[in-house]
Amino acid sequence: MTNHFFLSPDEIEISAIRAQGAGGQNVNKVSNAVHLRFDIAASSLSEDIRARLLALHDHRISKEGVVIIKAQKFRSLEKNRAEALRRLEELIERVAAPQKARRATRPTRASVTRRLEGKARRASIKAARGKVSD
Repeated sequence: MTNHFFLSPDEIEISAIRAQGAGGQNVNKVSNAVHLRFDIAASSLSEDIRARLLALHDHRISKEGVVIIKAQKFRSLEKNRAEALRRLEELIERVAAPQKARRATRPTRASVTRRLEGKARRASIKAARGKVSD
């Protein structure tokens, strides 16, 4: 089951900023990096996707529930804008598909036996380290 979602352009705030790092002659004149802000609570996403996004422990999601993505990979403003949007969609797609429920399993009898034999072997080695009595 795939959850389809649609992001309206007016829900996403994109601003051009100056990129960090070396840039040559245009470094102080051209704003080519992109700062994308997306408010999860005010979005038109479904309730379960919003809840999973807010529960996600990602450094790009602020305490206020705003996704902040900075893209400065390319020298072109348009390419950086497309990159920021792609990363936002990737983040949402990751939580849109619900996780499969984990089914509890039991260890095999052989694995339990191996584990206990290893513990007994280790215990005997440690017991032999005790003080020597005369």
